[in-house]
Amino acid sequence: MNSSGLDFTALRLSLELAGVTVLLLLPLALMTARFLAWRRFPGKSLLEAALAVPLVLPPTVVGYYLLVGMGSGSWLGGWVERITGQSLVFSFSGLVVASVIVNIPFAVQPMQRALEAIPGEVRDAAACCGMGFWRTLLTVELPLAWPGVVTAFVLTFAHTLGEFGVVLMVGGSIPGETQTIAIAIYDRVQAFDYTAAGQMSLLLLVFSLLVLALAGGWGRRIGRRDALPRI
Repeated sequence: MNSSGLDFTALRLSLELAGVTVLLLLPLALMTARFLAWRRFPGKSLLEAALAVPLVLPPTVVGYYLLVGMGSGSWLGGWVERITGQSLVFSFSGLVVASVIVNIPFAVQPMQRALEAIPGEVRDAAACCGMGFWRTLLTVELPLAWPGVVTAFVLTFAHTLGEFGVVLMVGGSIPGETQTIAIAIYDRVQAFDYTAAGQMSLLLLVFSLLVLALAGGWGRRIGRRDALPRI
C-alpha cells in the first residue's frame, strides 16, 4: 500500500487474474458455444442449465462447492497437491481455476447467441466452396459472430475484476497471492479505512467503465467492417 491509499499490488493481481481467465476460457467457450449453437442432442437443455448455474447461485455457494471440490480432500485437489506439492486452494492457481468455472456462462452464452444468428445457408455455402473447419471458423463464423465474442470478452474480464464471493472463499486474502482489489477494498472497509476503500473503488469503477466503452466501440466497428463473410 502506498501513501495514496491505492493498493497497486491488488490491482495488478486482479488484472493478471482477469487476463489469464480470458486467455484460458474464451477458446474453450467458443468451441462449447459452437457445439451448443448447431447441435441437437438429448440432454442439451440440461447441459445449458448446468453451464448457467453460476448466474443464479450466490457467489458464496459457488465458492463453497469450489473450495470443497478443490481442497486437499478432493480427488482434484489431492492430485494437484501430489504433483506440484502445493495446495490448489488459497493460491493464485486455484483462483484461476475458480474464475474460469464461475465465468463460463458469461463467455459461452453471448457467443452461442451470436453463432445461432448465423444463417445455415452461409455455413452450407462455405462447405460447398471446400472450406475446412478452421477456415470456416476463422473467415466466416467469427467475423459474423464477432460482437458476441467481444461481449464475452468484456463480461468475463469485467466480472473477474469485480468478483468477490468466490475469490474470498477459494483464495482468502493473502497479499500478493490471492488478495484482489475487491478483497482489498473489503479489508480496508473492515479496518475503517474508508479513504483507501473509496479511492480503490473509484479506480475500479473508472477502469471498468473504460474497458466497457472501449470494447463496445471496438466491437461495433469490427462488426460493421466484417458484416459480410469472405468466401
